Amino acid sequence: MPAAPVAADSVTTDPSSADSVPADPAPADSAPGPDASGGGRPEFPTALGTSTTSSITLLGRDLADDLMGKVGFGELVFWMVARRRPAPGQVRLFEACLVALADHGFTPTAIAARLTYLSAPDSLQGALAAGLLGGGSRFLGVTEDTGRFLADTLARAGDEPADDAGWDALALEAVTAERAARRIIPGLGHPVHKEGDPRTPALVRIAREEDLEGPHLRLFQAIGRVHEQVLGRRLVLNGAGVCGAALADLGLPVDLLRGFALLARAGGLLGQLAEEREHPVAMDAYLLVDRNATRLPPGDDDAPRH
Repeated sequence: MPAAPVAADSVTTDPSSADSVPADPAPADSAPGPDASGGGRPEFPTALGTSTTSSITLLGRDLADDLMGKVGFGELVFWMVARRRPAPGQVRLFEACLVALADHGFTPTAIAARLTYLSAPDSLQGALAAGLLGGGSRFLGVTEDTGRFLADTLARAGDEPADDAGWDALALEAVTAERAARRIIPGLGHPVHKEGDPRTPALVRIAREEDLEGPHLRLFQAIGRVHEQVLGRRLVLNGAGVCGAALADLGLPVDLLRGFALLARAGGLLGQLAEEREHPVAMDAYLLVDRNATRLPPGDDDAPRH
């Protein structure tokens, strides 16, 4: 006898359903059971989200009544990571960084997302993930690398300089040390914006307007002034680097700064994929490479490459 149809919004026990729950679940607000040793119940402390049968609490606030429609997404992310509610000026600078990092055209991350979507249009999450996985030392990861470099330099210096001359001296010392160690100074240079990254002065201006120009931004700007003395050429301070400095000045953990860059780029990649649906370029990109591939004999390591 065929089974009776199940309403679309009914509870299911089908394990293939991602949203399935046990047929007779314990109430979400019931007390947890004892641990395996019988010596009391386990605890899993969190200051973030918890749920009961009738409510959701996030950051100690009722999600529906206190947060939804009253707290912006950027403010909420800052709050969740820092465990403190940011002031309006901090939210403005934080969201300016997210906007600066959201999209920068046909970067490798965007191309990776579009090509993955071409290959698997049934896997939006795969396309987004492909783009995010490309966030590294050349794209997006520069935000964290710069913040970490500046924080380490400040930690070694101890007391902060009192004036621009002092910041320049500290910057010169840091750049000289990196040059001697044959390391790249993160945040310097950009493959497109050779004469100046337009995001950099905008972010510095916003930080100053909100009285949030802290030691990381001051040191980064000093690096921009003195690096030519050591490197022998002038490079721009790129937007990803200045975001790292600004986010560090907001007191956010430097080892999480790449996460904010990825958060911003996730929105940008979703926009890239939405555009790919309407104005596709991935197939042309694929065919351009495939039809112009140069065939090399196997193992011919000395053959010229273009």
